[in-house]
Amino acid sequence: MTNHSLSNRDFSVLWHPCTQMKDHETFPIIPIKKGQGVWLEDFDGNRYLDAISSWWVNLFGHANPTINTALKDQLDTLEHVIFAGFTHEPAIKLAEKLVEVTPEGLNRCFYADNGSAAVEVALKMSFHYWRNLGHTSGQTQKTKFITLENSYHGETLGALAVGNVPLYKETYAPLLMDVITVPGPDCYYREPGESWAEYSLRRFALLENTLRDNAESVCAVIIEPLVQCAGNMRMYDPVYLKLLREACDKHRVHLIADEIAVGFGRTGTLFACEQANISPDFMCLSKGLTGGYLPLSAVLTTDEIYQAFYDDYQKQTAFLHSHSYTGNALACRAGLATLEIFQQQNVIAKNQSLAKMMATAATRFHEHPHVAEVRQIGMILAIELAKNKHTREPYPWQERRGLRVYQYALSKGVLLRPLGNVIYFMPPYIINEDELRLMAEIAWQGIQLAVKD
Repeated sequence: MTNHSLSNRDFSVLWHPCTQMKDHETFPIIPIKKGQGVWLEDFDGNRYLDAISSWWVNLFGHANPTINTALKDQLDTLEHVIFAGFTHEPAIKLAEKLVEVTPEGLNRCFYADNGSAAVEVALKMSFHYWRNLGHTSGQTQKTKFITLENSYHGETLGALAVGNVPLYKETYAPLLMDVITVPGPDCYYREPGESWAEYSLRRFALLENTLRDNAESVCAVIIEPLVQCAGNMRMYDPVYLKLLREACDKHRVHLIADEIAVGFGRTGTLFACEQANISPDFMCLSKGLTGGYLPLSAVLTTDEIYQAFYDDYQKQTAFLHSHSYTGNALACRAGLATLEIFQQQNVIAKNQSLAKMMATAATRFHEHPHVAEVRQIGMILAIELAKNKHTREPYPWQERRGLRVYQYALSKGVLLRPLGNVIYFMPPYIINEDELRLMAEIAWQGIQLAVKD
């Protein structure tokens, strides 16, 4: 088998995500034969440094021996069983571990298949909680959700509705529920000399006013803590989360923390909410949950919310949401192995050192004439290209400058997948200093090529 033969076979039968398939008439899809550590290898023997953790899921490298061993053992025991009326040890142990490591008060775990599904679960739970409570308190008018501009929470219809990235949402707008969207805390737009904390404080006032005026009709505020990943890796200060938690408590509105992309060490702490010392009412987890091996998501929530559904069957208060592969035993075992690596290898401390190395490798980007900003939180670093560095006038999206970086980097053995004109680094945590420098060097060369005309 060769790249060419497999690409042709793929092109005749498959439809890939987030892809204009016509592009692949001139830029063939790359078939991957195997992965090892931070490296992928195709059928022609070319190797690619996976600088984006295969869409942000891979934490500890491809073919990780710890996770491999756990899955091989689980395969000989149980692959899957219906999770209604039945259970198994991997699901129980993983839930126990998640309750242990997530912020205080998140004592109940509900499994789903992927990040979008987790968001759907949290939205429905929040709405349903207020509905159940409404039998005695008259709160049934709570039907709305507040979300931030530039947010992204997935692509199923509920998750898409509470997102705000036009590229994904506009086409499907007629299918989506109405939500309340408020200006976000994205610090890219702060004034010269204004700190992230100052800007985030100023922007929070806009959300607080909206929350105050709409609290009676709002179920929850949903937010991506610290980094709006699909929204061009835009970032903000933890003070925003702290104030939001206080405001939600004051106005009796739930807080949903979508930690799908930022959880499990990406921001420098195990969960981004830790940096504001807050506990949300719902925490959505996926992506890194299984170390990049298998689809699994979890929604962690409180005993108070759980109890609102716990009653005699005749009361019809149960949360009737299900997926055929809920609590899949193989995925739960991969999740357990992933958390064991965190506990045994002091990953968070190592990541803090890696993050410093990544910042050093990206130092020269700050002075590039077409880089408007270099920003970083933990193991996420973003480089935003602009036509004019000083006014931050963007390149027209039609010019696809980021695509040029992507194509060049692949030709040099590095997998970067820019978000528009934002090039970002989000590598597996096992990357070494030499590989970090290679990643940055190829990104630099790709940017030089992309902005030369």
